[in-house]
Amino acid sequence: MKRILLAFSLACLSWSAVAADGFFDETFGNYQEDLETAKEEGKKGIFMFFFMDECPFCHRMRTTIMTEPDVIKLYRDNFLTYTHDIEGSNEVVNFDGKSMTAQDLAEKVYRVRATPVMIIFGLDGKPIVRYTGPTRTKEEFKWLAEYVIDGSYKKESFTVYKRAKKKESRQ
Repeated sequence: MKRILLAFSLACLSWSAVAADGFFDETFGNYQEDLETAKEEGKKGIFMFFFMDECPFCHRMRTTIMTEPDVIKLYRDNFLTYTHDIEGSNEVVNFDGKSMTAQDLAEKVYRVRATPVMIIFGLDGKPIVRYTGPTRTKEEFKWLAEYVIDGSYKKESFTVYKRAKKKESRQ
């Protein structure tokens, strides 16, 4: 019985790691350099997923919605995608070239207190859209990306955009 539980636990850990790896890019924590990479690769910006290890909503997003192939393709085609541990003590370099801990960047610069928080940054390093909490559905998460990709963020709030998308999908 112990072997079965151990195998199950390892499988769950492996699956969770694979789920996260499929959606997210790797970073060395230098977001200023990552921004240059995004420009070179023709991306629309950088998607940042602020999380805490013990957050059940973060876990749900990472193991369900962010594992869907069409979601992965949409985000990876248009953005560099990173996770950011809001309790992290590792040094990071923000978009302005300033070095600080991951926790300080989350807390003091972006005022992230509850998780998940998803921010899409433009190629100038400025936040385009901020979404706090998990999305309700896969479609809503895709709409968040499309809102930036199609430029709708320049003329309307995400709430208005989402309401129109919901209306379209019911017809």
